[in-house]
Amino acid sequence: MKQNLSILLLLATAFGVSAQTKKATKPVAKTVQTYTVGNKKVTVYTTAEKTDYRISKTETLSFTENKQPFETEPCIFIDPTVKYQSLVGIGGALTDASAETFAKLSKKNQQELLTAYYSPNKGIGYTLARTNIASCDFSSGSYTYVQDNDKDLKTFSVAHDEEFKIPLIKQAIAAAGGKLPLFVSPWSPPAWMKDNNSLIQGGHLLPAFRQSWANHYVKFIKTYEAMGIPVWGLSVQNEPMAKQKWESCVFTAEEERDFIKNFLGPTLQKQGLASKKLIAWDHNRDQIFQRASTILNDKDAAKYVWGIGFHWYETWTGSEMQFGNVRQTHDAYPDKALIFTEGCKEKYDVNKLDDWTLGERYGNSMINDFNSGTAAWTDWNILLDEKGGPNHVGNFCFAPVHADTKNDKLIYTNAYYYMGHFSKFIRPGAKRIGSASSRDKLQATAFLNTDGKLAVVVMNQSDDKLKYSLWIKGQAATTTSLPHSITTLVVE
Repeated sequence: MKQNLSILLLLATAFGVSAQTKKATKPVAKTVQTYTVGNKKVTVYTTAEKTDYRISKTETLSFTENKQPFETEPCIFIDPTVKYQSLVGIGGALTDASAETFAKLSKKNQQELLTAYYSPNKGIGYTLARTNIASCDFSSGSYTYVQDNDKDLKTFSVAHDEEFKIPLIKQAIAAAGGKLPLFVSPWSPPAWMKDNNSLIQGGHLLPAFRQSWANHYVKFIKTYEAMGIPVWGLSVQNEPMAKQKWESCVFTAEEERDFIKNFLGPTLQKQGLASKKLIAWDHNRDQIFQRASTILNDKDAAKYVWGIGFHWYETWTGSEMQFGNVRQTHDAYPDKALIFTEGCKEKYDVNKLDDWTLGERYGNSMINDFNSGTAAWTDWNILLDEKGGPNHVGNFCFAPVHADTKNDKLIYTNAYYYMGHFSKFIRPGAKRIGSASSRDKLQATAFLNTDGKLAVVVMNQSDDKLKYSLWIKGQAATTTSLPHSITTLVVE
């Protein structure tokens, strides 16, 4: 026996393993997080079709013991100890179209809209914003900030924005309590910087103007900040694979990667803007993984990139929303954030302002995007007029709120309330937590806020009234989901 022990010790020494080392490699017990339901109550807020409920407080629930539900008991299972991404914010875009429409409202309705969007108590508490660098389709006309062939940007001026857009952004910041993270996106470089010499129909940035274009982002950010508008982040290019009849510019994945690593990234760093959140892609979910892998597999480009932005318009090809691509991107690059940067219902029709599917599209997207690892979610225009514009190429769309500018009225679609079920109750810094529905007709996501309150969002797109239990750690609170409804259950 002694001989065998000696041989084992000799072998251990030969392979560099000592008794001390073996002892040190024993698994260390993890600290198990706990969550106690205790005497917590559940406040239920509901928005439902064919009712007057619009983020309405509909009931208060108590928990009772239910150690193990049967399969016949529909449940939304929540585990607050299982934590995922932190929420950056939820909001909408402050475009030229929104600003021009806003300016046509009476002061009373302007204040109502600002409160409706940015007050966390009286409204839905938006905490994120986006705006366009120079013109986009949701502008009354095309414009740039520099004169032709001014590669040194000596003529740079945002005077155009001072009439409508900048005043709206400043009022939105004030309405949000003085802080509203803003990210900015270009639709096209000036025509003379492109190989098609046009703001529209795609085209590519000419190699000779890559540095000038990188400097243009810096000029825009520093100019806005000097005017009292902090800029939190920027995307490289809105929809870089779209050749549109409005402002657009094509970047292949390799072109975007190389522009980031050789021009935009280093320029931001040299100009003291390294802290700005740089967002790549900013286009649809269908190609998000290919774009992310091309850029983020290059360490010299990846070091400048904060996250990957995406839209929901992959449906134009006949596809359903491709949430699996978002999840795969998150799983492959967990150190990079995912941000939904734009979505709206296209093909505006004034007769469909009451269409309930408007809000359901938002709810379905937000639940699945958050459950796929998304950290921030930004709607498109916060406000459009009665025609779904203004839009200088006739690309009229829906917004959560429309203004009847002729009669000075605000029209709230159900999309406003569906978004509010997230933005009002899930605040920046909240951690997404474990959630699972035992029924396909009930979709759910859940977050733990920094103040300890749980917010669970449950959506029912079916025609059925569904009884279910909110189940947490052996305790259950039972309620009923109305047909075509969305609810937020706040546990505190």
